Amino acid sequence: MNSTALSHQQIRKAPKVVLHEHLDGGLRPQTLIDIADEIGYDKLPETDAGKLADWFFKAADSHTLELYLKTFEHTIAVSQMSHTCARIASEAAQDLAADGVVYAEIRYAPEQQLRDGMMLEEVVEATQAGFEEGIRKAKEAGHEIRIGTILCAMRHANRSAEIAKLAVAYRDKGVVGFDIAGGEIGNPPEKHLEAFNFLRKESMPFTIHAGEACGPDSIHRAVGICGANRIGHGVRLIENIDLSGDNVKLSNLAHYIRDQGITLELAPSSNLQTGAGAETIGEHPISVFYALDFNVTVNNDNRLMSRTDTSREFQLLSETFGWGWAEIKRCTENAMESAFIHQPERSRILEQAIRPFYAALEGNTQ
Repeated sequence: MNSTALSHQQIRKAPKVVLHEHLDGGLRPQTLIDIADEIGYDKLPETDAGKLADWFFKAADSHTLELYLKTFEHTIAVSQMSHTCARIASEAAQDLAADGVVYAEIRYAPEQQLRDGMMLEEVVEATQAGFEEGIRKAKEAGHEIRIGTILCAMRHANRSAEIAKLAVAYRDKGVVGFDIAGGEIGNPPEKHLEAFNFLRKESMPFTIHAGEACGPDSIHRAVGICGANRIGHGVRLIENIDLSGDNVKLSNLAHYIRDQGITLELAPSSNLQTGAGAETIGEHPISVFYALDFNVTVNNDNRLMSRTDTSREFQLLSETFGWGWAEIKRCTENAMESAFIHQPERSRILEQAIRPFYAALEGNTQ
């Protein structure tokens, strides 16, 4: 334990940015229980909020992405009606804002929310209404947050072209980008090339989950074949970086990722749970990527499954690697500059919500 590490409470006060947050991975345990009771869903493993939170964390701590993803069956089951979609989205906005997040891109897969008869458009509109309510309530509580939505297509399914068109249809109505999610093994990103080609034609940015369950070749396919603007996780890019000698050697792919400033949406706690390249925070390659000047960002991925928030992720990095305000500032600015919203809005949040806080810190240390 680093005795000079920043505390959770200190970091909580700092403005932060999240680019990789799954809506169905961040439910409040009590909300799960409430909705399950309302709809007659009797498959929850626990009906006490504290015990349910413990169950999700332990069940997700499987060290394989496939088993980790199975926990989502419960959260998806309670996300099948417009009012539950709205409640979940509203609470996500409030919870992130309370943690000091000033901008978040929250992603979800609307194709998984059609079991009770909703149409794709209804899912998007109900969720967006929930985000707007959450933003209002957060502001009333003294916390400002801006949220952009990323629509996901499931990479094992065949609706990606449809979801890409949905994302474009709701551009500037809350949706800012596109992603593919789900099991990485056996589901290469180029399977969805039609969707990615359409998005490029429509000038719509997208990120791709890659380099989590699969190695650097998955990242190459996401970037080189599909043209991803950002990489969801990308943690296994470390396998293409040789640290054995006096001089660090990067593969052509690693050079390209760094040279082009392609953003790595890293989520340390989640990466440990899915076995993505590390078993402890100390072994996580985020500090290597940071030191080598990759475009590093720090994210939650799934707050419920990882029992975390953005402040805790930075706290762990502070305790483990000695990160201070300079590292938090740089990762926050990296994330804001990599956001899928338009440049004037990115600049506004940077100049009004982020940089004044860190400038004040620097002033206090002089």
